[in-house]
Amino acid sequence: MRFLLLAALVCAAPLAAAVQRHGQDTLTAAVAVPLLVVAARVCGRWPLAGVAVPVAMGLAASTELLAPEYWPALAVFGYLAGQRVAARPALWFLSAVALAGLPLCVFVQRELWAWPTQLLTLLLATGLPWMLGRHRKQYTELVGTGWRLAEQLEQQQRTAADRARLRERARIAGDMHDSLGHDLTLLAVRAGALQVDPDLDADQRAAAGELREAAAAATARLRDIIGVLREDGEEAPTVLRAGTVREVVQGARASGLTVTLAGGEAADGLPPMARHAAHRVVQEALTNAAKHAPGAEVRVTLAYADARCTVTVANDPPPDAAPDTGRGLASGGAGLVGLDERVRLAGGTLRSGPTGEGGFEVTAELPVAEPPVGASAAPEPPGEAFPVSAVNAVHAVHEATPGLGPGPGPGSSTSARELALARQRLRRSLAQTVLAPLAVVVGILLLSLPVSLVSSSLSVLDEDAYAGLRPGTPRAEVEDRMPMFTRDGPPDAAPRTPEGQRCVYYSTALNSGDAYRLCFARGALAAKSRVGRTG
Repeated sequence: MRFLLLAALVCAAPLAAAVQRHGQDTLTAAVAVPLLVVAARVCGRWPLAGVAVPVAMGLAASTELLAPEYWPALAVFGYLAGQRVAARPALWFLSAVALAGLPLCVFVQRELWAWPTQLLTLLLATGLPWMLGRHRKQYTELVGTGWRLAEQLEQQQRTAADRARLRERARIAGDMHDSLGHDLTLLAVRAGALQVDPDLDADQRAAAGELREAAAAATARLRDIIGVLREDGEEAPTVLRAGTVREVVQGARASGLTVTLAGGEAADGLPPMARHAAHRVVQEALTNAAKHAPGAEVRVTLAYADARCTVTVANDPPPDAAPDTGRGLASGGAGLVGLDERVRLAGGTLRSGPTGEGGFEVTAELPVAEPPVGASAAPEPPGEAFPVSAVNAVHAVHEATPGLGPGPGPGSSTSARELALARQRLRRSLAQTVLAPLAVVVGILLLSLPVSLVSSSLSVLDEDAYAGLRPGTPRAEVEDRMPMFTRDGPPDAAPRTPEGQRCVYYSTALNSGDAYRLCFARGALAAKSRVGRTG
């Protein structure tokens, strides 16, 4: 279907010319239409071959390429070539056509001024459409690059979220190791005391010894299992990591953060997993407030409601005059993702986002009672790459991908640099599309100066040679006596060309406003005259 539309588009103008003018144009159309159909068929695989067909037919019809019936084909095939051909082969092709036009104008047309006209027509009919096609191709590539980078970024987000979940689960496993290892150690110590208690009989002491050995073996197996989950280079903890919300707040105050605490004792009665989650929520939220809102007041609130403990950490927007103490601090962009995973595994939910006053708020709802075994983790929301809010996801992406702004900075990501390079190529292509035709036009105008000088000096017909011409002389014999080039068109006051004749003009003198007109009909000189202001 596309081939048929293309063939109809490029063949319409030659057919219309044949219908309107009849005669020789009918024969020309009979030859041109099949060739243009073939060009439409092969232009997909060989774009420059498709352009060569209308170029050749246009030159055959007019050395100056002033054959309007072939201009649509030149424009269409030039545009398609711009989308499929690299710059260098296309420029070589257009340069070859331009150079080939010079001998045609000199030896066939015998009019040197036809060459600048031919170059200008080639530029407008083929060169400019080719540049537009090339610009369109690079724009399409930029759009494709943008979508490809967006897909890569989404994949990176999902991968970062998965890694954050795994790290947080490893930390939770470490917490379990700390607390369970501590309990198993105490159990082994008590069993060892029973093993040497003289008040027990031998069987009881043996059972206590077996209990001590089982506790020690369980502790070793727990250490091995948790060690597999730890990241490379992370040492296994040797002491129980303890801490309360009040201790975290006190530490933040000691560091210079303005923090108020309400209901801090509410976290003491939570189950171990929920208590650790509340501790981590406050710790991570205070860290983020110190990084992103230095000098702002932070409020930590813990409250019970409907068998759930709500932990809220909210900070005001940073004061304008506050020093940016968080500048330069590394941020992995996955803190909220890991925090959400810890809260979810504790049976709670996490919400975070900006406040209406310009600050930021993190809220976690945790169960007061220990969830049943196998139901401690809240279900993950289906279809989300991040279990946190969209605002936090965007925040995490921008933290994890430095330089994702308008232009790539020194620490920009690979995706940002690739997108910036694609935009740079598009801007360069757009500049070339606008500036290259202007440069070519300027070059043609500059070329016209020497062409005008050469054409004027080599188109002067000697007065004695003109006087010796007689009507009826064969055209070949007349042309042997003529100058190398004809004049660039008739003078302003020249009369109309007689019907059935073809007239050529020669200068009477260098830079003269008059011209000698020789009109031919049926292969012989039909009339001669001097035309112009004094003719």
